[in-house]
Amino acid sequence: MTDPAHVRLEATARGRVQGVGFRYFVLRRGMELGLTGWVANESDGSVRCVAEGPRGDLEALLHTMERGPAGAIVEGVRVSWSDATGRLRDFGIRAGGHSGD
Repeated sequence: MTDPAHVRLEATARGRVQGVGFRYFVLRRGMELGLTGWVANESDGSVRCVAEGPRGDLEALLHTMERGPAGAIVEGVRVSWSDATGRLRDFGIRAGGHSGD
């Protein structure tokens, strides 16, 4: 059973977000916050992140994605909130063509 205080964030950043260290920027923040989930480059040039944890920590991660690392130009972040599944472990980087959870 998942912790009722935990929720799930699915966020996709668009703009100049590949080739600028964006995934590692998000990875570091997700790990600092103790979240579970993953971040991956998508074939359309976006970067997608799925993470679970306390809402406040996920909002901090979202702020990190909206800002991006030096060199990134974030044009927007599409966001979806839902109940946590509890299936995610650790926080890591996924390769393109990943299958989700």
